[in-house]
Amino acid sequence: LEEIFADPENKTRKRVLGGEDPSPPELLEKIEQLEVELLQKEERLLEMDFIYEQVSRLTDRIQTTAEDGKQDTLLLAKRTNELQKKIKDKTQKMMALVAELSMKQALAIKLQQEVRDREHFLMTVSSRIDQGLPLPQETEREWLKVLRNEKMQKEAAEARAKRAAEEEQAALPGSVHTTAEQRPTAYIPNDESSLPLPRPYGALAPFKPSEPGSNMRHIRKPIVKPIEI
Repeated sequence: LEEIFADPENKTRKRVLGGEDPSPPELLEKIEQLEVELLQKEERLLEMDFIYEQVSRLTDRIQTTAEDGKQDTLLLAKRTNELQKKIKDKTQKMMALVAELSMKQALAIKLQQEVRDREHFLMTVSSRIDQGLPLPQETEREWLKVLRNEKMQKEAAEARAKRAAEEEQAALPGSVHTTAEQRPTAYIPNDESSLPLPRPYGALAPFKPSEPGSNMRHIRKPIVKPIEI
């Protein structure tokens, strides 16, 4: 094919196209028509650009509003969680107060019943005293129990006071702290010629025997034989 088309003497290498060439006025008219169409396309393109710009602006505004709404939604969710937590705490406190109120009401009812019982008991005792009758045995036992408790409390208070005094005495300079039982260091002579004044034992103080231990139960008591004369 290349050789056929490159040969200038070959008359079949070219093919005449059909049709007619437009005249210059027709070409000018065609050019003007194309320019008009180009202007219309440019106007359409400008309109599309303007619409695109407006749509982009609206889209940005909507996106900003959506972001702000998302932040507001997050804050609202946090606030809702805080309020729910406060409501839960208040509910628990209210339930605790209701339970405590129920306990107080039960205690008040019990105390009222106890007051009524004491009033009835007081009226009964007063009537027996007015009639010259002795008190009931239960009342006497309760009274003895109260006296015994008061005595025990008094002894305990005295023991505490004594212990505190001993601790204060032991805290003084030169004193020796000891838990041993205090022994007498003086005696009163039985001599009638001398005054009954205490005299110190000196270096030869009497010996105090120790308390018998638990092993004494294994030792038999000696059998005292009668003396035969």
